[in-house]
Amino acid sequence: MMERSRCLLSLALCFGSTSMHAQQSSSLFGTEQALRSSTPPSITIYNQDFAVIRQTLPLQLKSGVNELSFDDVTEQAEPDSVILRDPTGKHTLQVLEQNYRAETASQQLLLSLFEGQTIDFEVHQQDKTEIVKGKVIRSGYVDRAGLARRFGPGYNQYTFNQYYYNANPQAPPGMEQPLIEVNGGLRFSLPGIPLFPSLPDSTILKPMMNWKLQSNGGNFNAELGYITGGLNWAADYNITAPANGDSLDLIGWVTIDNHSGKGFRDASVELMAGEVNKLLPNQGLYDRVQSFSALNGVAGGFGGQPPVTQKTFDEYHLYTLHRPLNIANGETKQVELLRASGIQAKRIYVYDGFRLDPQFQNQNWQYLRQNREFGASSDNKSVWVMREFKNSDENHLGVPLPKGRMRFYRRGDADQLEFIGENTIPHTAKDETVRVYTGNAFDLVGERRRTNFRSDVNNNTAEESFEIRLRNHKKEAAQVVVVEHLYRAATWDITQNSTTFSKKDSQTIEFPVDVPPDGEQKVIYTVRYNW
Repeated sequence: MMERSRCLLSLALCFGSTSMHAQQSSSLFGTEQALRSSTPPSITIYNQDFAVIRQTLPLQLKSGVNELSFDDVTEQAEPDSVILRDPTGKHTLQVLEQNYRAETASQQLLLSLFEGQTIDFEVHQQDKTEIVKGKVIRSGYVDRAGLARRFGPGYNQYTFNQYYYNANPQAPPGMEQPLIEVNGGLRFSLPGIPLFPSLPDSTILKPMMNWKLQSNGGNFNAELGYITGGLNWAADYNITAPANGDSLDLIGWVTIDNHSGKGFRDASVELMAGEVNKLLPNQGLYDRVQSFSALNGVAGGFGGQPPVTQKTFDEYHLYTLHRPLNIANGETKQVELLRASGIQAKRIYVYDGFRLDPQFQNQNWQYLRQNREFGASSDNKSVWVMREFKNSDENHLGVPLPKGRMRFYRRGDADQLEFIGENTIPHTAKDETVRVYTGNAFDLVGERRRTNFRSDVNNNTAEESFEIRLRNHKKEAAQVVVVEHLYRAATWDITQNSTTFSKKDSQTIEFPVDVPPDGEQKVIYTVRYNW
């Protein structure tokens, strides 16, 4: 026990925190300069679970080969992304060798280093403690940090199972469980607390970078930069409407999530927005990183400097948070992005009675023309509720809105907030319109049926008629936009219609319909197809 404590203490002294920026030490990796960053880190976070970390390292280099170590890196760093340089360009740095160790001293890691050996286990039974010897047949150690780097943001237990058992088809489920032999018997659990006789030289307490550098010597501040997984950001919007009417108040948030395996103190944080391509390890081009549109400032409601501003950078946009952040590992942090009030909005009701079923989307035109039942009826009676507002200066907003989730609340009679729906919005530029589906109307009902169909194969024509009924059980009138899809042929003409319509694209038309309170309204139209 004392031997184990001394071992752990000595390792902690080798790699623990120190107030010195750099020191010479005889560590597990030989004589090297142990580095500490002299300034708080600077972080640029992208919204696809990765970030760029920048830190300043004070170097004291001799002419020739130097060995350095740095143990303030994340568990999901991409080693091949590392840049170590003199930003002034006055000193020459050539990296002869770089080693990155993400695995840190843990019970399972140490067990893996003693596989095939017998060690002591401390067993507590009631008021008695005894030492039991057990042979480590299998440790169950899994390098999850390495797997996270291998598989990128999509890594999870399912990914591990797919990878491990596909690579080891003879391995039974549960290979990550330890297997210990005690008194000639095998058990799939530890008999007690493992007491390791000594700490092997190949273990470390924190993720570490080691370098061998060729230099012409000198003392200067170097810049270290690298890409890491495990940091993400997203935009969220909370919108509040009064008890009556649709004048909205909006608060936007930046949500930052850190599961990189490392915390950051007093970090300067920027958020990158743009269509940035990022390759995943062992995969082809990964889906383009979802981008955030430019944010030129913040609409009213702030006193003094806004918490977030933006600037153009290359083909992208950087959003700068003006307060340093402490971001603990495993923490989700929110920072206010924007605030606006008095946004004029409106509710739009949409009845889309027949949408092409996915099974028909790959069918050819001939099949659709000859299938008489195609589009004949619909069981859909739901009328969608859409919230719409103009993102303009005149509407008290006028800022490009990053992609994110938008939640809607309405105040009740007692001024309490009630949740009335949510959805995501795409990146929405200034002066564009935001339209969000938030649910289905309870008191509006739609019905759609085909009333006539005629096909003339010899003349390459077909004709069909439809009737759409809209019922309003509200005490006030409602306008419903009826959407119709003309899939049967590319060339068509509306030969009869009871209500005016607008053509939205080559196969979609819309009828705006005013439905009286406690009333019903019909839309009747006939379409002729030619091919």
